[in-house]
Amino acid sequence: MVFSTPLFLFYYLPLVLLVYYVMPVRFRNFVLLLASLFFYYWGEQIYTLIMLVSIGIDYTHGLIVHRCKEKGNDTGAKLAVASSMIFNLGILFFFKYWDFAAGALQAAGFGFLPVLNTSLPIGISFYTFQTMSYTIDVYRDDAKVQKNIIHFGTFVTLFPQLIAGPIIIYKDLDEQLVFRSHGVERFSSGAQRFVAGLAKKLLLANNLGQLWDVFKAAPVQELSVAGAWLGITAFAFQIYFDFSGYSDMAIGLGRMFGFEFMENFNYPYISKSITEFWRRWHISLSTWFREYLYIPLGGNRCSKGRWLLNMLIVWAATGIWHGASWNYLLWGLYFYVLLIIEKLLLGNWLAKLPDPLQHLYVMILVLISWAIFALEDWSQLGSYLQVLLGLYRAPLLNGQTVYYLRNFLPVLILAAIGSTPLTAKLWNQVTSPALRILVLILGLILCTAYVVASTYNPFLYFRF
Repeated sequence: MVFSTPLFLFYYLPLVLLVYYVMPVRFRNFVLLLASLFFYYWGEQIYTLIMLVSIGIDYTHGLIVHRCKEKGNDTGAKLAVASSMIFNLGILFFFKYWDFAAGALQAAGFGFLPVLNTSLPIGISFYTFQTMSYTIDVYRDDAKVQKNIIHFGTFVTLFPQLIAGPIIIYKDLDEQLVFRSHGVERFSSGAQRFVAGLAKKLLLANNLGQLWDVFKAAPVQELSVAGAWLGITAFAFQIYFDFSGYSDMAIGLGRMFGFEFMENFNYPYISKSITEFWRRWHISLSTWFREYLYIPLGGNRCSKGRWLLNMLIVWAATGIWHGASWNYLLWGLYFYVLLIIEKLLLGNWLAKLPDPLQHLYVMILVLISWAIFALEDWSQLGSYLQVLLGLYRAPLLNGQTVYYLRNFLPVLILAAIGSTPLTAKLWNQVTSPALRILVLILGLILCTAYVVASTYNPFLYFRF
């Protein structure tokens, strides 16, 4: 079950909201826990058991860490944290990376690991990171131990952000699990945010995804240089509006149930450096890696050589987190190289350039990165990059490119505007509640019409 389907919009969500608000406050977490497990079970069935086991393991380990620290047994507390991490990373490796590792070893002539062809539980990369943060935060005294398993289970399974983030760090949510405010204003704000995210996903991401599919499937002989750039621009907008749209829907749903989740995107395509881009893109993932990997490794408070190693580890992990394929690792290392060059060589020079040139620099490099991210086949990736960079004998422009540019130009313009703060500024100037309600109703009607009429509704995060 995903947010952008009639089943969720017209049956599941209204029913859950009704039951949630009818129930006394003390039972609302239990309602959310059952609703979230059902939400996950709808698509995953047997893999729901893994989530239940994960709840039990990390809840128990949190108690062990707490008791060991109370008794002054720091070694025992560390062992409990290590055990929790081994379990979470172990199930993540088995389901997400086992076949990748086995295939790589077999290709190198080592066949001792069999390829199991396991399917990937949806959202496993999100909830394993979230549960690991819990035991670590308890050990660090950054969060209180959660003795109520219903509260803890709600944290792990919370359906608004379960399958596509943002990644919730336990210490940011622990107090909200016990007490959170509900009201018309908060609910209204959540509904507005949800509809905005739904529109991003259905009206922009899905339409631009169809444009990218055309150029992705085109033989290299049929591509033009302009067509390759048009295709990867479409993908850049697709992945942004798809992911940020889901994040907006998650944040909106969270508010409707009284929660406040962290922002996950902050207009990354207006960045003037790659460093700034990663402060604005997938903020929850960057935050997680900074707090639970980069800083524990030593961060930048060490020698330059060790810092370079720390950065390498973090960006290799960032890349491979996105998927079990070599192109994701290459994508992470690509940004590692760019960030190192910026920090050591280009930082001061970039800051002196006019803003448009800084934006152009970022967008060219980011668009190249999306080609690496989107194309898992090495041969196709190599050919596409050659066309993109003008290294292949391809025309600058052809009839195919003109045709698709003409047909998709309106949605591309809307996407370009929507990726800047302009739309939010315009929305904030609408002070009339009646007008806001009217716009939201019209937006919901358009989204509903799209859902009913279209069969194209891909979900980019099944691999996560």
